[in-house]
Amino acid sequence: MPGITSLLINEPTMDDSHPIPNELTGLSKKSEKELKVQIPESNSSGFSFQKLWAFTGPGFLMSIAYLDPGNIESDLQSGTTARYKLLWVLMSATILGLVMQRLSARLGVVTGLHLADMCYRQYRRVPRLFVWLMMEVAIIGSDMQEVIGTSIAIYLLSNKMIPLWVGVLITVIDTLSFLMLDKYGLRKLELVFGFFIVVMSISFGYEFAVVKPEIKEMFQGLVTPWCSDCKHSALLQAIGIVGAIIMPHNLYLHSGLVKSREVDRTKKDKLREANFYFFIESCVALFVSFVINVCVVSVFAHGLYDKTNKDVLEICTNSNNSYKDIFTNNTELVEVDIFKGGVFLGCQFGIGAMYIWAIGILAAGQSSTMTGCYAGQFVMEGFLNLQWSRWKRVGFTRLVAIAPTFYVAFFSDINELSGMNDLLNAVMSLQLPFATLPVIAFTSNPRIMGEFTNGFGNIITTIVLSVVIISINVFFVIYQTINNLTSNWYLIGVIAYSTIYLLMCAYLTLHLVISMLSDSSRLRSNPFVIKFIGPQIGQNFSQHMQTNSTLPRNAEEL
Repeated sequence: MPGITSLLINEPTMDDSHPIPNELTGLSKKSEKELKVQIPESNSSGFSFQKLWAFTGPGFLMSIAYLDPGNIESDLQSGTTARYKLLWVLMSATILGLVMQRLSARLGVVTGLHLADMCYRQYRRVPRLFVWLMMEVAIIGSDMQEVIGTSIAIYLLSNKMIPLWVGVLITVIDTLSFLMLDKYGLRKLELVFGFFIVVMSISFGYEFAVVKPEIKEMFQGLVTPWCSDCKHSALLQAIGIVGAIIMPHNLYLHSGLVKSREVDRTKKDKLREANFYFFIESCVALFVSFVINVCVVSVFAHGLYDKTNKDVLEICTNSNNSYKDIFTNNTELVEVDIFKGGVFLGCQFGIGAMYIWAIGILAAGQSSTMTGCYAGQFVMEGFLNLQWSRWKRVGFTRLVAIAPTFYVAFFSDINELSGMNDLLNAVMSLQLPFATLPVIAFTSNPRIMGEFTNGFGNIITTIVLSVVIISINVFFVIYQTINNLTSNWYLIGVIAYSTIYLLMCAYLTLHLVISMLSDSSRLRSNPFVIKFIGPQIGQNFSQHMQTNSTLPRNAEEL
């Protein structure tokens, strides 16, 4: 046994004076059994497209969350509400999302653990369980958008023959079927996701080519960080864009996906190489998603901006579209969603445009539902330290997310379902601090990241981003509470949740601050901090490693 203990604790590292955690150290209790993608060796020290291809996959799977039906609906509402004037918000949110995704990927690469694993090891039980519940809420909210979006696409493609609740069941079945493809190899599953992105590019690119938006005004909207002469609804739409783009569970997803590559964590040059290629891949993937989002915004900025329900009804009546009855005959500005948006395209540009739009929504919904399933597995496995077999985790996480979606689809009208997008985006936006604060704390902790710890500029940028997000959330909750106050019980519930929410944010913020302090800081060894915040952040790495290490129980685990 002493030999085994020595093997686990004295695993060679890149720098004995400042060791870097890896999968074989005490930071990891789990044995890695899944097959990983091998990274080819190259003689040259320069950029290698062969290596980039080997690392390509996780970033594109992550980028699917930027193209889910919730994002698509937020895009078309942005164009309808403010024309091209909020494109700069979309671009800024995508860039900020890239910053956070980079930190998430670095955490997974350097430690061999995903974000939920680190939360299990670093946080006390009560805040850890609260953060887990908030992530489950975010996943359920996102899944509702994705599954409902897929069901609406099936409803359009089937000419109203397949009702929404049946579409939900179809989505669940084919999602599980697609996920079974990874038994034939991870690269084949990643190829399926790549196919979905190509389908979205062609579908929404076709709509852009047919509608022909104003390129000059698009460019002005991208470079002008203001919304002149915009209505109050444009401000809420800008907040909705941020909530739709930066999705909290996506940070947990990305940190787990990067573990699919075989990286030697005992060599710092291999870690640097992995971080570099994963960052390049994420940039390319998010650029593709950004272009698709811009296409959707521009299509509806040109086609529906400042149009009334009566205007659209006349267009649909003239084209003899069978869906024309969804638009009322009044002079109010049209409120559009992915269902009405598809119908409008069919009325204005031919029935083929509606079906091609539905195909794009189907690809967006199906692919994002699959990545949501992966995120649910990582979150539940990490926060609860589950050691279940894969089929049990898939089944349970699907049940948790799909059950409320099926209930809503069965008992609600299609117009009510399509209009849920703003509420669900607000719900996910509220959960953002419980993803951004942990990832900043862990990647800023030298006892976890070693020499790959965040630099000062990274820390300031990400902290400012989190403060802005929390401030937006507080404003949004106050606004929604004032405008939707229906009873005293509602107010009491909001106050109770807001109190717990702010307390948990304060805990995570204090944990973040202590994580960045040096070993000589008295605060890190303070008894109060050790008792209530967590002992792990108050230890140096060697103690941390021994505290979290467990001896193997059998030869297979060793």
